[in-house]
Amino acid sequence: MPDSSTAAGSADPPDRSRQRLPRSVAEAPSTLQVLRSLGSGPRGLTEDEAARRLARYGEHTLPGTRPDSLARRLVRGLRDPFTAVLLCLGLVSAAVASWGTATVILVLVAVSCALRAGGEHRAERSVAALRELVATTATVVRRPGRDEPSADRELPVSDLVPGDVVRLGPGDPVPADVRLLRAHGLTVHQAALTGESVPVPKRPADLPDGAADDRHLCFQGSSVAAGSATAVVVATGADTRFAAALDTAGRRRGASAFDRSVHGISWTLVRFMLLTPPLVLMANAALRDRGLETLPFAVAVAVGLTPEMLPVIVTTALARGSAHLARDHGVIVRRLPALHDIGAADVLCVDKTGTLTEDRPAVDADRSDPDALHWAGVAAWWTLQTAELPTPDPLDEALLAATDPDSWEAYDGICALPFDPVRRLATAVVREPGTVLGTHTLAVKGAVDDVLDRCALDPAERSRLAARAAALTGEGLRVLAVATAERAARRRPWTTADERGLAFVGLVAFTDTLAPTAAGALRALADRGVTVKVVTGDHPGTAARACRDLGLDPGVVRTPADLDALTDAELPGLARATTVFASCTPAHKARVVRALRTGSTVGFLGDGVNDVPALHAADVGVCAREAAPVTRESADLVLAGSAGDGLDAMAHAVTAGRHANATTASYLRITLSSNLGNVIAMLSAGLLLPFLPMLPAQVLVQNLCFDAAQLSLAYDRPDARVLSRPTALRPRAFLRVITGFGLLNAAADLATFGILVLAGPGLSSPDAFHAGWFTENLLTQALVMLLLRSTRNRARPVWWAVGGLATLGLTLPFTPLGPLLNMTPLPPLYYALLTLVLTTYGLTLRWAAGVTRSRADGG
Repeated sequence: MPDSSTAAGSADPPDRSRQRLPRSVAEAPSTLQVLRSLGSGPRGLTEDEAARRLARYGEHTLPGTRPDSLARRLVRGLRDPFTAVLLCLGLVSAAVASWGTATVILVLVAVSCALRAGGEHRAERSVAALRELVATTATVVRRPGRDEPSADRELPVSDLVPGDVVRLGPGDPVPADVRLLRAHGLTVHQAALTGESVPVPKRPADLPDGAADDRHLCFQGSSVAAGSATAVVVATGADTRFAAALDTAGRRRGASAFDRSVHGISWTLVRFMLLTPPLVLMANAALRDRGLETLPFAVAVAVGLTPEMLPVIVTTALARGSAHLARDHGVIVRRLPALHDIGAADVLCVDKTGTLTEDRPAVDADRSDPDALHWAGVAAWWTLQTAELPTPDPLDEALLAATDPDSWEAYDGICALPFDPVRRLATAVVREPGTVLGTHTLAVKGAVDDVLDRCALDPAERSRLAARAAALTGEGLRVLAVATAERAARRRPWTTADERGLAFVGLVAFTDTLAPTAAGALRALADRGVTVKVVTGDHPGTAARACRDLGLDPGVVRTPADLDALTDAELPGLARATTVFASCTPAHKARVVRALRTGSTVGFLGDGVNDVPALHAADVGVCAREAAPVTRESADLVLAGSAGDGLDAMAHAVTAGRHANATTASYLRITLSSNLGNVIAMLSAGLLLPFLPMLPAQVLVQNLCFDAAQLSLAYDRPDARVLSRPTALRPRAFLRVITGFGLLNAAADLATFGILVLAGPGLSSPDAFHAGWFTENLLTQALVMLLLRSTRNRARPVWWAVGGLATLGLTLPFTPLGPLLNMTPLPPLYYALLTLVLTTYGLTLRWAAGVTRSRADGG
C-alpha cells in the first residue's frame, strides 16, 4: 500500500482556498484504489503532509458554523422593521436640517444594534466555552516523519484532513466521511442521514464497479453503536454527506411566530408613518397656506408615532433574561429573539431519550426470570473481560448493576464471542465453580428471536415464549433472551457454530430510567399552558410506558404509517390530537413539527443529529449540552446545566421568555396608545390652529422624556397570571386595543385643547398654548405607563420613572429651559381644569384596561 510521503501533489505550495475532493474517491471500487487516490496508507499521514492538506482543504467544520463577525451582527440588527424605519426617518430628518431629531434617532439605532450584537456575542462566547468543555476529538494515526513509526493521537475533529487514518470505538461519533479499512462487529446509528432507527451493520468491502452499496462507508453525523474499526477519511467540511443533507434541509428556519407578529404590527405602523408626512404637508398647504416650512413638523409627527425605543427595550429585556438564565439555570441563549419564541410557545415537542428518560436502561427485576438475570450478568461480565472490550454497552451495564459481583467472579472465564449485529447475540464461555474440569458452559444472551432459533424447543413452546416476549415489549419493556449449554472442554477455538442446541433459561426485561426532574417539569409546563408532545424514534410501547410512568397520558400512539397516510393539509388536525409519535425518522419529526406550527408556536427539544431537521422546522430549537456538536450549532437555546435537567431548565426558559414578552407587550401597548393619540390630536389641532400645535423641538423633547422613562419597563416584574400562559402578540387584536386606547388619549388631548382655548391663554399666545399641551402630554403619558402595564406590581424603577416624567412635565415651563423651547408658565385655573381632565381620563383608562385584561384572561 502506498505511503503518505508518495502523495501526488504533496509538494504543492499551500493553497488557502478550499478545494473539493472528487466524488470518485469515496466510491472507488477497492480500498487500495482509495488509499492510492488519497496518497495515504495504513500508517497514516506524516505531520508535515497533514499540515499541507489542512492549508489546502481548510478546517473540517460544517458550513455556517463559524461565528458571525461584529459587523455582520450589526447589519443584521438593521433588518428589524422599526430599526430600519428609524434609520430612514433619521436620514430624512438630516436631509431637512432637523439635526436634533436626526442625531437622537441615529443614536437610538446605534444603541439598539450594539445591544443586540453584544448580547449575541456574549451568547456565542458562552457556546464557544461549552464547545471547548465538550470538545469533539478523534483518534488519529499520525507519524512525526516519513520513516518514523506511527502512533495514535487525540486531535480536534477540525484538524482532520482527507487521507487521515482514524480509529473508531463504541460510542464514538464518526468524525468525517470515512471508508473502512478494518472493522470488528461494527454497527452505526445513521438516522440523521437515512432515517434508519436501528443501528446499521458496516464492514470493509471491495465493490464491483458501479455498485451503489455504502456498507463500507461511515458518514459524519452518525455514531458507533457497537464494535470497532479503522478507517481512512475521504471527505471533510462541506464535502461530507451530512453537510449536503443540511444544505438540502436548509439551515435557516422561516420566520418564527414572534417575528410574524411583530412584523405584522410593524408594517401596519410603517405604512401609516409613511403616509403621515405627505398628508400633513398637503393639509397645511390647502387649509393654512403653509409650505415646506411644515416639513420638520411633519417628520416630527411621523417620528412621534414611531416606538423609537422598541429595539432598545426589547434587546435590554432579552439580554437581562438571557443573563438570568445563564447565571441561575445554565441556559445559553444563542439567538436573542429565540427567548421571545420560547415565551410564546404553547407546544413543546421533546425526544424521549435524554429528556424524559436517561440514556441508560435499568433491569426490571419483577418482570425478569431470576436464573436468566444471573446468567445474563455472568455473560456480560466475562464477555467484557475476555474480549477486552473498552466499556460495557448500556444493557450490559444495567445487567452488571442489577447482579451480585460475587456471582460472576465465582466463574472462570474461558473466552467470549462478542455481540455481532448479524447474529444479534453475545456468548461467554465459562467454567462453573465446583464442576468437572472437562466441562464448559456457554452463556448466551441476545435478541429473543435469535436465541429461540438456537434453542432445542418444540414449535408450541417457541411460540409461547415468543408471545410472552411480545407482551413484555408491548408494555414498553426491552427484552433479552438468555440460554445456556454444557459443552466438553477443548483446545480448538469456540465459534458461532457452537451456539446451537441451547437450553432456554428465561427472559430479562429492561425499563428506561426516568429523568429525575422530568415528572415535576412536565407538571410545571402544564401549569404554564404548554402542551408537551413526545416525538421519538423509539418503539411505540417504550415511549408510551415512559409517558405513563411520568404521569403523561400517551393516548393513541401514532407511527410513520399514520403520518404517511395523511396529506400536509390533513396532518395538523391529527398532530394536535396526538401526544406521542413513535418510530419517527428525522423527516417525520420535522413534518410533525411543521404541522403543529399551524396555529401554534412550537419549540423542539432534542439532542441527536437525527433531531437537526426538527430543530430547523420549529419556531425555537433547544438542545442539551451533551448534544452532538452539529445539534448544538443548530439550536437557539443550549441547556448547559446538569444532565437530565433539560425539561426543568426548559420551564425556567419559558418563564424568562414570557417575562421578556410581557415587557415588550407593555411597551408597545403604552407607547403606541400614547403616540397614536398624540398624533391624532396634533393632526386635528394643526388644521384648526393658526400656528403649529407643537414645534418640532418640543415634539423631540417630549419624545425623549417619554422614551427615557420607558427604559424602566425593562426592569418591570410581570404578574404571575401573565407568566402562567403563552404570551403571543396577535397583530389584529393588538392593533384594535391600541386604537381604542389611542382614541381615549386623543380625547384627553382635545379636551385640553378646549381648556387652553376657553380658560387659558386662548389663541393669542402660542408659547403658553405649547406649554399647556406639553405638560398635559407628559402627564397623560405618565398615567398610561402606570395603567397599561402587564402588571400591578410596584416596581420601583417604573414608579421613579413615572414620578420623574410627571415632575418634568409640571416644572419644565417654569425653568430656564422653558423660554428656550418657546414655552411660558400658565395660570392656576388651567392646572385646576387639567386635574379634572386627567382624573376623568385616568378612571376611564383604568376601566378600559380592566375590561381588556378580563377578555384576555377569558380567552
